[in-house]
Amino acid sequence: MNHMGEKIASKRKASGLTQIEFAEKLSVTRQTVSRWEAGTVMPDIEKISDIASILGVSCDYLLKDDMEIDDAPTATTPSTSIGTLLSGIVGKKVKLNFCEGETDIDLYDLTVTVDSFEGNWMKVSAQSRRGTTIEKLVPLASILSFEIVKE
Repeated sequence: MNHMGEKIASKRKASGLTQIEFAEKLSVTRQTVSRWEAGTVMPDIEKISDIASILGVSCDYLLKDDMEIDDAPTATTPSTSIGTLLSGIVGKKVKLNFCEGETDIDLYDLTVTVDSFEGNWMKVSAQSRRGTTIEKLVPLASILSFEIVKE
């Protein structure tokens, strides 16, 4: 039985991420994520920190068999002070300004609704210029500033 794989699968699903979305965040293939979750392969040690960050858990939680899935700290907001401040904008419409070189082209110059926080990521949704709904996870580190838009 591979506890790490079970933990990754459980927390990924709880975060609302598909294997493909999770794989993209980690720069691996969906098949790699599937193998981790099935327990046929363990993640590289370099990826453990990234996995933990995205899932909002500690590396210890992933690595130690004695920490069960239900014992994991749940991260509804990031543990940073900026995350605490940002939790007040959940449900609000904002314009995001990205750090140089970090601009998300899909969200450029759009008003987005902050849906939730997942680890060090902010989940947002917006209407594209074509009228379709865009849902994205944005790394908090890429956000330079934001402006709350009056409705």
